[in-house]
Amino acid sequence: MVVSQSAFDLAYDELRARWPESTEEHDVATPYGRTRVHVYGPADGSPLVLLPGGCATGLVWCANAPALGRRYRIHAVDLLGDAGRTERRGTPLRGVDDLTAWLDALLDGLGLARVHLCGHSYGAWLAVRYALHAPHRVDRLALIDPTQVFAGFRPGYLLRALPSLLRPSEARARAFLAWETGDSRPDEAGQRLYALATTVPGRKLVAGGRPRTADLRMPVLVLLAEHSRTHHTGKIADRVRRALPQAEVAVLPGATHHSLPLTAPEQLNERLTDFLR
Repeated sequence: MVVSQSAFDLAYDELRARWPESTEEHDVATPYGRTRVHVYGPADGSPLVLLPGGCATGLVWCANAPALGRRYRIHAVDLLGDAGRTERRGTPLRGVDDLTAWLDALLDGLGLARVHLCGHSYGAWLAVRYALHAPHRVDRLALIDPTQVFAGFRPGYLLRALPSLLRPSEARARAFLAWETGDSRPDEAGQRLYALATTVPGRKLVAGGRPRTADLRMPVLVLLAEHSRTHHTGKIADRVRRALPQAEVAVLPGATHHSLPLTAPEQLNERLTDFLR
């Protein structure tokens, strides 16, 4: 089933209403199309770019924006190729090099020479790719339950995800979300946006191999969900410590992969704020 754009737009606008009143919407021109960025925080605050996971849109950081926006100028991005209000026009999106070139153009368009960069899930993978591509533009790098960075997906996770990947529908996406998140699942607005996003036509997330994390030179924070079903949290923590001895690694109690970042925002905000200081 393919959702009508109006249903997705309604869900999108519902989550947008949860952002602080002074949040600005910027549509930044890039060679790949106009990119929607939700901007909040003091104009002179250090820039913090937030990259969401797949199907989440930049709006998923609504529970984090009020706290993080006290000190930082937040730029929450709708990802190129995913559901949201970022357009895919102009230069074709073919691979990882296009994604990093898109982020170069986006930061240029926002007038940001250097940023703190934070990503969740697929957004964390993209954040690592960009930090390796342009280390001179990334002050600090925060990765929230990153996927395809330190290990692949658990086979059981992929098996559960398969029905909604092959035949996307709101019902299948909700069932998958319920399985992964259990009692910690996002509220109805978050679930609705995620489920409807899976059915938006034309989504094309560019994937790639695991990045060479040992080449990262900036300070790195890795926050892992205690009950993530995408990977084995304890094993990932061990791999991070071996690959990046200088990194800070912490586990968010009670969290699952897809419940973040909408649930347990206090834990996330505290860890991020301490790291970025």
